[in-house]
Amino acid sequence: MTSTIVYKGNLRTELTHLLSGSVIENDAPIDNNGKGEKFSPTDLLATSLGSCMITTMAIRAADMHLNFEGTSINITKVMSTDAPRRVVAITAIFNFTNQFNATEEQKEQLVRIARNCPVEKSLHPDIQLDVHFNW
Repeated sequence: MTSTIVYKGNLRTELTHLLSGSVIENDAPIDNNGKGEKFSPTDLLATSLGSCMITTMAIRAADMHLNFEGTSINITKVMSTDAPRRVVAITAIFNFTNQFNATEEQKEQLVRIARNCPVEKSLHPDIQLDVHFNW
């Protein structure tokens, strides 16, 4: 088992990672009867993509002896306006610090790593992905 999820009422759930005990609260989004006070399930989906991309890149950057600390990603999720309700697009914008001094070849490798992360490979191909790297 990976996790447990408990419904707490008022369209909120509590997600517990069993190995670590880490807890995340989850809320329905405002546009679907929720309060929007926490990540929604689809927010977590889009955010998981960015987290997976940056983590796999960081593993490779460490192997290359590159300073990856401070790298960030801005994630934007777009929901469908028709039924069924679903994520139709995700934009990920990477921002690198001034201390990140990678060669063009290293940058190409890191982009390949990010674009082949397990979460991206698990997403439905109909989801439009727009990924930018601000070196």
